[in-house]
Amino acid sequence: MITVTNLAIQFGKKTLYKDVNLKFTSGNIYGIIGANGAGKSTLLRAISGELEPNKGTIEMLPGERMSVLEQDHFKYDEFTVMNTVLMGHQPLWQNMKEREALYAKDEMTEEDGVKAAELEMAFAEMNGWEAESEAAQLLQNLGIKEEQHYAQMSDISNNEKVRVMLAKALFGHPDNLLLDEPTNDLDLDTVQWLEEYLSNLEQCVLVVSHDRHFLDAVSTQTVDIDFGKVTLFSGNYSFWYESSQLALRQAQNQKMKADEKRKQLEEFIRRFSANVAKSKQTTSRKKMLEKLNVEEITPSTRKYPGIIFSMEREPGTQILEVEGLKAVDADGTVLFDNVNFTIEKGQKTVFLSHNPKAMTALFEIINGNREADAGTYKWGVTITTAYLPLDNTEFFKSEMNLVDWLSQYGTGNEVMMKSFLGRMLFKDEDIQKKVCVLSGGEKMRCMIARMQLKNANCLILDTPTNHLDLESIQAFNNNLISFKGNILFASHDHEFINTVADRIIELTPKGTIDKLTTYDDYIYDEAIKAQREKMYE
Repeated sequence: MITVTNLAIQFGKKTLYKDVNLKFTSGNIYGIIGANGAGKSTLLRAISGELEPNKGTIEMLPGERMSVLEQDHFKYDEFTVMNTVLMGHQPLWQNMKEREALYAKDEMTEEDGVKAAELEMAFAEMNGWEAESEAAQLLQNLGIKEEQHYAQMSDISNNEKVRVMLAKALFGHPDNLLLDEPTNDLDLDTVQWLEEYLSNLEQCVLVVSHDRHFLDAVSTQTVDIDFGKVTLFSGNYSFWYESSQLALRQAQNQKMKADEKRKQLEEFIRRFSANVAKSKQTTSRKKMLEKLNVEEITPSTRKYPGIIFSMEREPGTQILEVEGLKAVDADGTVLFDNVNFTIEKGQKTVFLSHNPKAMTALFEIINGNREADAGTYKWGVTITTAYLPLDNTEFFKSEMNLVDWLSQYGTGNEVMMKSFLGRMLFKDEDIQKKVCVLSGGEKMRCMIARMQLKNANCLILDTPTNHLDLESIQAFNNNLISFKGNILFASHDHEFINTVADRIIELTPKGTIDKLTTYDDYIYDEAIKAQREKMYE
């Protein structure tokens, strides 16, 4: 359990929040949400002790242990993968080092013998004999192969380091677990494993994430940072989003009476509770909505970008035909082979693969930026495309300001360009920035504005939620659902895929798996699971 009392955090003249009083208890997972800059990660840093608050106290129960997902992926380069994970349980790791030092002595004194006996007893109580086995299982579940478990951290990729750091945080069943963006760089299968793992924990977990499905799947409570305050309420992200939108509509309806508002809010809670009770999510067993009340539902101050894709031309019946397509990576790895599909009018297709390079290779090929190693593709004559690439680095190697940069991609005047940038939440002072100094999220919003100028009838999106905050992801998601043209995309966002895609094509070195279905049905279908396993053998 973690108790936060009268917490206040301020940077210079800017107060993030003050008078924060919260109690985080065992058996609950708290999803922390808030706009960019609201102080989500800062709250975790204060609770972990990394950041000294301006005021207030943070306490755990005596004897409890806290574990934190660290962000410095090079900190443990001098250690092996296995030892890095074991260090996640510091009392156990310290015990192991002391035992090792004692047993390394040529001769042990009587005092050493007593100390060794004490250490052995403590080692057993901390399940020390099973430690390496448990660490190995965590690593394997997170996609780190057995042959890498005793490799040096400096010898594995950054993507693999992310997974090792996550294993380190989870190791040893800490009483309190703090996770800042734990799904970053994880594939969909690993995220699903993490959802199930966390949902079955009985410890106290605080998590910051931009992955809405992940938050919904694991969180029993939501911590909302808004209005300069930190507020705790029951329910997950979807409940917060839908309820805040309902409250906003009510606030804008000046004619609605108080008793009508209350009745509407109570009906919303009843419907939401019923939906959760029917869901497959393990969080339902924790009865996360038992304490919901109308007073918790308030409008949010969040601003959502205006992402609106419109088509200048209605597409014909011929969209895209692909025959025998093959792509090989620079190291000789076959990314995909014998890929054949025809995209029908109006379809929204997500492409999956165990190797994320496969989707990028496909999109680069059909956009004419890369030669296929075999096969052909043909676009329909009525099709216009707008492409959002995974890597946008080359677009921003410029000293231009935002208006001049965007003007390269459209025929409108300066007022029109400012309008498009304004939709993407760029203020007057923002548009004078040089594009080369923009953050990852700002660059992505510029790329989306660029796409909107094209008025294309086919959108090609390579991992479009990268670097975006929850508000931008939600707005992007909502518009793609209503978009009437075709969409070809890849994503690590479960909710994004499940709500947008009506067709799934998985790229493998042996061909494709092609299904007209939802993502949830795809991943839970036993026949498809068996087919997938064969395709990757």
